Amino acid sequence: MSALADKLGFQFYPEDDYGMEIQLQDFRLFSQGRSKSIDRIMRKQDGLMDLDVAIFDYSYQIWGSSGKDDRVHQTVFFLQSAKLGLPELWLQPETIVHKLGELVGFTDIDFVRFPKFSGNYRLTGGDEEYIRHHFNDEVLNYFTMNKGWSMEGIGFYLLFYRKGTLISSAQIEQFFKRGQEVYKMMTDEEA
Repeated sequence: MSALADKLGFQFYPEDDYGMEIQLQDFRLFSQGRSKSIDRIMRKQDGLMDLDVAIFDYSYQIWGSSGKDDRVHQTVFFLQSAKLGLPELWLQPETIVHKLGELVGFTDIDFVRFPKFSGNYRLTGGDEEYIRHHFNDEVLNYFTMNKGWSMEGIGFYLLFYRKGTLISSAQIEQFFKRGQEVYKMMTDEEA
């Protein structure tokens, strides 16, 4: 992982010695479970916080359906950029639980012109009009074609991950490119 970080121009940190968990505590992903840990961190910072990109593994413990503790793991793409300016938003694959929730009044943001996107994803946030502005045709097409991803945005921060999926070292470069694509769509910039 350290060699890959060098290849991509990142610094590598085996553990979260710099307080990333505290920096990310406002995201929903980091409000779940207990015994949380961040490790295998690749991080690149350009300028005076003009761009801060990190890829890391995040895990936490939950009470499992079998009555035992289960550990959830995923690899996360994190980006901070003053060029983002996102509303608070949360995109995740839509499950049967979400569909049942809609029957009792829980709603999400749907797009009539993109029924496949609306059927595959649950999109929520505080400012629907602003979210609709950011979720243009390019973004909606991307997530329609690339199913199963989660994304969270708050102001200048963006998280992108596939819940419960650790990305192998061999696939990290491709994951980084995906994260760059999402950032570019949300800002018309490259990471």
